Amino acid sequence: MDRRAPAAVRRGKNVPAGRIALSLLAASHNGGVEFLAGATFKDRLRVAGLLAARAGLALQRGLGAPIRAAIGLGRRPPERLLIAPQDIRTSDPTLAADIYAGYFALGGKIVNAHGRSPFELEPVSAAWARALAGFGWLRHLRAADTAVARANARALVDDFLSLAGRPSQNPAWEPEVAARRMLAFLSQSPVILDGADRPFYRRFMKGLGRTQLFLERETASGLAGEPRLLAAIALAEFGLCAEGTRNLTRKGTKLLTEEIDRQILPDGGHISRNPEILLDLLPDLLPLRQAYAARGLQPPAQLLNAIDRMMPMLRLFRHGDGTLALFNGMGVTPPELLATILAYDDVRAQALTSARHSGYQRLQAGDAIVLIEAGRPPPRIFSDRAHAGCSSFEFSVGAQRLVINCGAPDANRAAAHEAARMTAAHSTLVIDDISSCRFASHVGLHKWLGDQIVSGPDKVDVERQDEPSGTMAVLAHNGYEPRFGVIHERRLLLSKDGRTLDGSDRLRAATAGEPVERHPFALRFHIHPNVRLKRVREGRAVLCILPNGRRWLFETTAGEAHIEESIFFAAPDGPRGCAQIAVHDETGPETVVEWSFRHIERKPPRSDM
Repeated sequence: MDRRAPAAVRRGKNVPAGRIALSLLAASHNGGVEFLAGATFKDRLRVAGLLAARAGLALQRGLGAPIRAAIGLGRRPPERLLIAPQDIRTSDPTLAADIYAGYFALGGKIVNAHGRSPFELEPVSAAWARALAGFGWLRHLRAADTAVARANARALVDDFLSLAGRPSQNPAWEPEVAARRMLAFLSQSPVILDGADRPFYRRFMKGLGRTQLFLERETASGLAGEPRLLAAIALAEFGLCAEGTRNLTRKGTKLLTEEIDRQILPDGGHISRNPEILLDLLPDLLPLRQAYAARGLQPPAQLLNAIDRMMPMLRLFRHGDGTLALFNGMGVTPPELLATILAYDDVRAQALTSARHSGYQRLQAGDAIVLIEAGRPPPRIFSDRAHAGCSSFEFSVGAQRLVINCGAPDANRAAAHEAARMTAAHSTLVIDDISSCRFASHVGLHKWLGDQIVSGPDKVDVERQDEPSGTMAVLAHNGYEPRFGVIHERRLLLSKDGRTLDGSDRLRAATAGEPVERHPFALRFHIHPNVRLKRVREGRAVLCILPNGRRWLFETTAGEAHIEESIFFAAPDGPRGCAQIAVHDETGPETVVEWSFRHIERKPPRSDM
């Protein structure tokens, strides 16, 4: 928590959970003002470079506009589709009845169209508009497998083609949404086209051709980041599905392989370092692999290798309860989708334990799992969902989560999204309530750089050691060096039987011999909402009682351990209040705090609530 936030929030009084996110957000904006005033020369130079690069890209787009406008001139859309890729995402046929009745539950909002086309309505949120125009919900109509559902699907697609089927400023024509819509139209074409007359078929193919042209122009004009990879997937898949599109297949495959090489790291992680991106990409890459085979073509080696690498990386993030670790934008884990994806893992690969390219470590012993964030922020263009959580960790025992990060909320909670990215929302050390990364939105650059990270740790050292007593991970980052002149070093040792997690956090001068000013810091251990906490041993320890009755004791060498309020953003039913264990101290010439979580068989004798 930020020391500028209300004291009740900082010290865990009975404050509604929703206020915690707002307090964190207010603190983050205060921190941003301070950063502008006291930025280092290196940070100012970096920001200047980012703005110059953006200006250069805008100039490039402007100069290239005539060339882009010429792309596809005179080209006729394909006349028909030959194959329909499989949609492996989970579908629910009962939702088809809701859609037929005019209820559209999308992007965290429910809208009743009252007999009108949903494409005529004023969107209740940008997330709802994007989900509507992405047409992922068509899979529910296909799953219903009724004549009514098929007719409804065709009518809604026709509404879109008539009302919003041309490129515009509408969210429907954001590149990522357009690519998602193309993939949905291709995979759900059997339900859309069943019983369709020839004029509708022509309109449908013309709409796909228009989307193809739009995506080709966007990629030619410098579209970057995850939307570029998604556009490449959509173009390659359209080339495989449509008749007479061999040239598009070749171009789409080339773009696809280039983006896979750029965005999928050697260990299988995505360059954004967000576990959720793997969940987003694999349901598109797996059917694409099948589409190449269905057309008698050899899938590109980059595609096959990427899938093979991504599977064990996905398993690295997986806790014992089947959910994924809450790092760098990960929110709620869809369990059915994750299970479906892993069922396509032909070799049943073991989870990675060390992913140095992606910046993660996994310690596992007995039924205990420790997942560690040990990397630098991703490249700027991929950082708009990244968090300031370097050196944070999560800890689970069997199917029970114990130590967590706060996670990412859904798209409708902008204020919570900003709060969730702060270092204070992670189970790590935070100095003076200042995050280890600086965000564009907190330094007055949101207009130009959006939610991107402008600076953060650029040196993260990681060592992994097998000790006689267990496995140790040692990491150090310099995210606090520009502001406080210190390096944060963390050691985590998981015992061989998985019954003890020992940790230590050390703050040392970045330059040997340099004085270190005194600043308050806090060690924060956010605890899953299902775990009950009780202060024991006169406040020097905290008893953690898991839902299955197992007990873990937290102890520290730094005096009292406080129980404070926190918030769990990644609950399936929305944010939930939870607790955190906090240890407060001050920096000095050499500061070391040791702590441990230890499984115990019985209650400690004394309690202090």
